[in-house]
Amino acid sequence: MWCAPIGESKGRGGAARSHWLRKARRSGAMAAAVLSRCGGGGAVLSALLAARRPYSSIFRAAELRVEQSPHPKPKPPPEHLKFGHTFTDHMLTIEWSRSDGWGPPHIRPFQDLCLHPASSALHYAVELFEGMKAFRGADDKIRLFRPELNMARMGRSAQRVCLPPFDPMELLECIRALVRLEQDWVPRSEAASLYIRPTYIGTEPSLGVAPPGRALLFVIMCPVGPYFPGGHFSPVGLLADPEHVRAWPGGAGNCKLGGNYGPTIALQQQAQALGCQQVLWLQGPQRLLTEVGTMNLFIFWHREDGELELVTPPLDGLILPGVIRQSLLEMAREWGEFAVREGPLPMEAVLEALRGGRLKEMFGTGTACVVCPVGGVQYGGQWIPIPTMENGPKLAQRFLRALNDIQYGRTPSDWAQPL
Repeated sequence: MWCAPIGESKGRGGAARSHWLRKARRSGAMAAAVLSRCGGGGAVLSALLAARRPYSSIFRAAELRVEQSPHPKPKPPPEHLKFGHTFTDHMLTIEWSRSDGWGPPHIRPFQDLCLHPASSALHYAVELFEGMKAFRGADDKIRLFRPELNMARMGRSAQRVCLPPFDPMELLECIRALVRLEQDWVPRSEAASLYIRPTYIGTEPSLGVAPPGRALLFVIMCPVGPYFPGGHFSPVGLLADPEHVRAWPGGAGNCKLGGNYGPTIALQQQAQALGCQQVLWLQGPQRLLTEVGTMNLFIFWHREDGELELVTPPLDGLILPGVIRQSLLEMAREWGEFAVREGPLPMEAVLEALRGGRLKEMFGTGTACVVCPVGGVQYGGQWIPIPTMENGPKLAQRFLRALNDIQYGRTPSDWAQPL
């Protein structure tokens, strides 16, 4: 188990050491002068000067410390991987405190965290996380997919819960170093990948709803297999219940906070009891479609004027600005084969398009699945089939193939540069 260093609450002994450390920092210059005049005292002088660390407003990848695990674990075959259950040998940790700023980044053996029982992440959900992947291509090179977008979103989430700012590019360099160290954990399979989970939590050891005086940024990783077992592009069924909402105007639905996910589990269980796999989240009197489970939502249809259109809910604060979402929008606009729109999607407009035979495909997008087709919606006490699979689904499969080709290096792209 890894516990935080001297400055945190460790009982009376820890308090005494912390008091000594503060005194040493204040008197470091005086001690150096005295010991210099007295001659010698080199060991004591070195200890005092080491204790005097200036406040650091950022951490730097150049200061990364690496402690390798003496007991590497065996790597499971890709076909036996279960999402989020097997973790790599190492993790990245970076500490922050209001008094000292950022400590140096540290790669250490994967282990439990040691948190004060009053840590603000545990009581007030002062925490956030990200999700990204590393892919090994047929050329044996490892690539991250648009990681700078994850880092930017992580910074916005941190601002929302008053966690201290960090340099996203420095964090990305630390993550790259962690992936390089764990490169044998990146599956040698174009149906699997290494999932990367950056996490940022408040560790303030006191009760009270306030910005934390301590924080911990850490990154863990786990190899994951294909989202669709056996390679089958299987559709999901959705439960749409307007009595429950995921996010609301003025809230934090556009941030990747743990507090946005825990309250959705109960309705997810209800959906599964009704034979559905995910929840279609609705919002407001118009019952606007927002997200599908933890995925962004897309609809491909003929507009009333007959023109083909790809439409997805707008970034109005209700939905997460997904990396795959942004990538599909940019890709579709570059193709220029149909209209592309970010705009509100009332449930009645979707039902009307279904009645008129204008809706072709509905699918979700996200880091885990990339693209996930929708086969039907349970709404208003009835099952409403969605003809996604009957239409190929040509567009959903095309998006999936195009993105996979980039992720695994079959199509060269700035979106997925080799490490």
